[in-house]
Amino acid sequence: MNRRLVIAASVVLFHIAAIWAIQTGLLRRAVEIVVPAEVLSEFINPPAPRTEQAQAPASKPQVQTPPKRQAAPAPLPVATPEPAPTPAAPMGVTSPQPPAPAMAAPVTTAHAGPPAPARLELPSSNAAYLNNPKPPYPVLSKRLGEQGKVVVRVLIGVDGTAQQAEIRTSSGYERLDQAALTTVLKWRYVPGKRGGVPEAMWFNVPINFVLE
Repeated sequence: MNRRLVIAASVVLFHIAAIWAIQTGLLRRAVEIVVPAEVLSEFINPPAPRTEQAQAPASKPQVQTPPKRQAAPAPLPVATPEPAPTPAAPMGVTSPQPPAPAMAAPVTTAHAGPPAPARLELPSSNAAYLNNPKPPYPVLSKRLGEQGKVVVRVLIGVDGTAQQAEIRTSSGYERLDQAALTTVLKWRYVPGKRGGVPEAMWFNVPINFVLE
């Protein structure tokens, strides 16, 4: 009985409070506050989770590089034991090496030069055994005072005789030149020689005409 009275009194009080709230605008504010909270509660609901394929960004394909090949370590030197000498082998004895053959000196062949010219001996008219007389001085040339030097070119044969004669250098006077030419043609000569062999040669004979 008392419980029913309490419920009825509560309902009456609720209605009275509602009427008063409407009049004062409190209910309206409560509705504004409650409604947005509900709306926000709807928007705050977490979205459905995406699949891992959509969320995960497309990753670039990675190119796998082959691992670098390490250089093989250098083989360690292996000590090889030296062979022990045989008992019969002599220790510390070396056989002498044969001497190296001597190099033969190069043989140089001397080029034969041209043969030496044969010795030449000119004719001569001054030998004492020839007994050649002096040329005669022309008498008219002495009177006129003519003097000078005449050079006569004579071809002397192998027998020492004059075969030809000619005036090579004149004295300037005809009488003196002719006297010299006639004299040398009568003289005897030592023939010229080439390599010790007599040979006919031309020879110049000078004759001086000088007044004393």
